[in-house]
Amino acid sequence: MSKAKTIKWNQKVSGSVVLVSGAEDFLAARVIRSLRQQLRDKSPMLEITEIDASEYEAGRLIEVTAPSLFDEPRLVIVEGVEKCSDDLIDDGIAYLQDINDQSTVVFRHSSGVRGKKLLETLRASEFVTEVTCEKIAKEADRISFAADEFKAAEKKITNAALRDLVSAFGDDTAGLAAACLQLTQDVADSIDEKVIERYYGGRIEVDNFKVIDSAAAGNVGETLVLLSHAFASGQDPVGLVGAIAHKVRIMAKVLNNRTMTAAQLGANPWAVERARKDIVGWTEEGMANAVREIARTDAAVKGAERDPKYAVERMLLLLARKGQPLG
Repeated sequence: MSKAKTIKWNQKVSGSVVLVSGAEDFLAARVIRSLRQQLRDKSPMLEITEIDASEYEAGRLIEVTAPSLFDEPRLVIVEGVEKCSDDLIDDGIAYLQDINDQSTVVFRHSSGVRGKKLLETLRASEFVTEVTCEKIAKEADRISFAADEFKAAEKKITNAALRDLVSAFGDDTAGLAAACLQLTQDVADSIDEKVIERYYGGRIEVDNFKVIDSAAAGNVGETLVLLSHAFASGQDPVGLVGAIAHKVRIMAKVLNNRTMTAAQLGANPWAVERARKDIVGWTEEGMANAVREIARTDAAVKGAERDPKYAVERMLLLLARKGQPLG
């Protein structure tokens, strides 16, 4: 069992040895930057050394962490441990046996198996804090990330504005964070869709949410237009089907038990509230038809049919008809 303390990227970091792991480089850079500032605030005499793990030479880590004449605190940042030399693995393991309390050593490892022995040793040490920076891949996770940015700044933003902002930046976490910062600094009042349109309207593409919401509302013509724009702007049929399946699962649960809370459903409150509105006019038979069609479409967009876009259109039209087939 690992003895290292494990925390997420948005928690306060402490300790003499820190492992920053995970594929989200922006979050990892934020963690390291925050730790650097924290140590510099504590001691302006902080001595900072950055090491490229791929070019590491034996003895370098021991050299830069050795006690200095005046005992100045030191911060050593080892970047790219996933490309490290064998010498770094040996010296890193050796360092854990004789840690200098006046130094803070940060190992940054993004992914892969290179340096596995060093990683295992770090994670087995009680002197190590591991900070996880996993990729923010899902739409819901990006919305939660942006919401937390505004919450930390004590700035109010509507749910619709959050969704539009996330849509504007896609999987660009750094750009999304920068946009959140700009809005918190520029906008005095609550942030709504009009604000997002004014700032980032040129970036906003037709996103999955808009297509799905239009279909759930029964707007057949609008749904087809939005779907066409979505595909033209590069939306992936597989991702779209996944988002639709997620929404329909919430709708199905609400249809069976309209008193279920967001916590019980494991969903955002705004998503549950929207589902309660969308299920008006649905029957259990219609919902069963929709669930079956989603399964069929999921297979279609993954290779079972020749035209995945048509399969998505067929599914959305059924959704717009509240699960009732034509004729």
